[in-house]
Amino acid sequence: MGQQARSKETRERLLLAAAELIQRNGYVNTSLADVARAVEMTKGAVYFHFESKEVLALALIDEQHRISRDAATEILTVDRPALQQMMLLCADLARRLMNDPIVQAGIKLTTDSTTFASPIREPYRDWLATFEMLSTLALQAGDITRDIPATTLANFIIPAFTGVQLVSDTLADRDDLYERVRDMWRILIYALTLENSRDDWLRIVDEIFSVRSR
Repeated sequence: MGQQARSKETRERLLLAAAELIQRNGYVNTSLADVARAVEMTKGAVYFHFESKEVLALALIDEQHRISRDAATEILTVDRPALQQMMLLCADLARRLMNDPIVQAGIKLTTDSTTFASPIREPYRDWLATFEMLSTLALQAGDITRDIPATTLANFIIPAFTGVQLVSDTLADRDDLYERVRDMWRILIYALTLENSRDDWLRIVDEIFSVRSR
């Protein structure tokens, strides 16, 4: 294995160890020394890859956002109704929040506004822009009511999902997250769709959220 490959592998090990520690103990109670012990490295070796705990945390957020963005790109490349695409994006992120330590820690760091001197806004802006685009397409297709502008809908769905996952994390260690996101979408379908298509959309919700893994 070449030096570059070894360095990449070491960096990935450090990110995973940090993610697991931050998810379990929180950012404040996790130090670079803790991360070094978890991977059986010296603290100096960790500093070679990440010069501070904040730099490591920001790298975790970047990696989480990359994972989520790549998954979203894969979902969006398939030709489906925009309303269904929004459900699939939420389902995918819910699964990752239940199973992927990097995503769990990245979201934890992003949603805690006290972690950094300035809040991390870019991931939220990306999700809002994506859902505004999809909401616009759903409006154009006639799949949702025109009573709610696309920007308003996007600015409701993203905070609603964030709130649902935070409460699920607090009350159930996210074990019920998939069910709670399904319930959120069933409520949205009742609010957004026309009566003559509502049952079809509710079936799609139940199909998307019928299988979960922990």
